[in-house]
Amino acid sequence: MADKPAIVLVHGFWGGAAHWSKVILELKRRDYRSLHAVENPLTSLAEDAERTRKMVKQIDGPVLLVGHSYGGAVITEMGDLPNVTGLVYVAAFAPDAGESPGGISQELPPAAFENIAPDSDGYLWVKQDKYRESFCQDLPEDEAYVLAVTQKAPLASTFGDNITAPAWAKKPTWYQISTDDRMINPENERKMAARMSPRDTLELPASHASLASRPTEITDFIETAVRDTSG
Repeated sequence: MADKPAIVLVHGFWGGAAHWSKVILELKRRDYRSLHAVENPLTSLAEDAERTRKMVKQIDGPVLLVGHSYGGAVITEMGDLPNVTGLVYVAAFAPDAGESPGGISQELPPAAFENIAPDSDGYLWVKQDKYRESFCQDLPEDEAYVLAVTQKAPLASTFGDNITAPAWAKKPTWYQISTDDRMINPENERKMAARMSPRDTLELPASHASLASRPTEITDFIETAVRDTSG
């Protein structure tokens, strides 16, 4: 495929840019050369959106944004940049104007809600001994343990940050639903996907960490978006 776009991968809560490692390698094998994985501070939606916005603005040519989990809220907030050709949501939040990830979760709580605990500094953590069963039950135990130990906690206040104007109302979208997700209720994923009228929806029998447990299928889905936006 000629003139492949740059792909910017945006991580969510309880993980950093390295959560995309398997998808990155799969994209590289398919001859994608302009790959970028932003490392967001997870301190506020405004700060995370601005960090991602700065990365995209430094890229010449078309950009496809791919957001996992809370990363979906980030690309929703900043994804209206002129060079952004589309938004791919991977088991992700896609709030509307005035909505927040926390508000969406309170409407239909996920199965692992009780396994999230605050610390004394205002950060939220997935309890380490509950991480695999909550976040990535379809990954090998050792791999899940590493993710649990290296998890990147968000400030609790970030959950309540509202979207201003959703980019999915202006840009083409694609949405992957994880039917065994315990961090975002799968019914919430279906609702968010349906209202944005995506060009394609993919349901996988996967955990919240579908980017790690099903990297081939996720990469296939990203390529679907590339083909659709590249003509």
